[in-house]
Amino acid sequence: MSGALFYDENGNGTLDAGENARVPDVTVQIGTATGKSSKVLGEFTVPGVPAGTQTVTLNRASLPPFYLAPATVTVTVPQSQGLLIPLTLPIGTNRPNVYMGFGDNITIGEGSPDNRGYRPGLEDRLAGFFGRGAVVSEGVDATRSNRGAERIDDSLNRARPAYTLILYGTNDFNVLDCKVNPPCFTIESLRDIVLSARGSRSLPILSTIIPANPNGALQPDRNQWVAAMNVRIRALAREMSVALADPEPLFLKDPDFARLYFDHVHPNNSGYDHIAEAFFAAIITPATTATSVSAPVLFARPTSLQPTRATARPAIVGAGSRE
Repeated sequence: MSGALFYDENGNGTLDAGENARVPDVTVQIGTATGKSSKVLGEFTVPGVPAGTQTVTLNRASLPPFYLAPATVTVTVPQSQGLLIPLTLPIGTNRPNVYMGFGDNITIGEGSPDNRGYRPGLEDRLAGFFGRGAVVSEGVDATRSNRGAERIDDSLNRARPAYTLILYGTNDFNVLDCKVNPPCFTIESLRDIVLSARGSRSLPILSTIIPANPNGALQPDRNQWVAAMNVRIRALAREMSVALADPEPLFLKDPDFARLYFDHVHPNNSGYDHIAEAFFAAIITPATTATSVSAPVLFARPTSLQPTRATARPAIVGAGSRE
């Protein structure tokens, strides 16, 4: 038995013109036999399926985060044509296949030759997996996470992204209170950004802060601060059940990771490629190890977020250099 898993953008259960994103690496079970969907095309073949009416089950543990499978799929074998199975994402009226980068100069791409940063590398990975994906930037120069919490709603309303890729906190190091009394406003600002994304039905991916150039100014204090802050960011992701992108270890595993930078803090293309890889891994890596079930995993949206989004924390002003 052959078929394909497709992303049903409008949720009507039918493969419509223009719906050309697929859902790869999902285990498909028909009766007692299994197969796996392919990259880009989402095609699968399940050998040895006996004739008659069979139940089709998608292994929940193999689904990328947020994807919802149909509750029940049955098929009569043999079939004259391939089986098309729709999967959906709980994004409301947001734009399918649009990923919004949200952050500071690193989101903008400062330090890369084309000033696009990690976006081309992530788009290439998405196209090679789902078949498509556009990454737009809502980065603002020299901003801190508390400013991000203030402006997130405007960005969500403007971009209407399916996913929000949050990379904030680098410039918080320049605030004296954040250095002396961490986490100051960083963690609560990131919390507000995640809540706002969820309130807008955009799927949040939260990133750790990348380390700075080890040969730059204020080392090793700066990277020690980054490491300690990332412990808190990982804990926040666990607390909120948010998919985590973790580029920090990708940088640190390079024995000469100073080569990954354009200057003291902004990556070059090699460094931005690590950020792309971290976001991509968070987008596609299954979030559960549950056994096979036919019912979908629902996108949990806290009652407190209905119908309005969280209010951002007030800005905390501190002196610091521009980055």
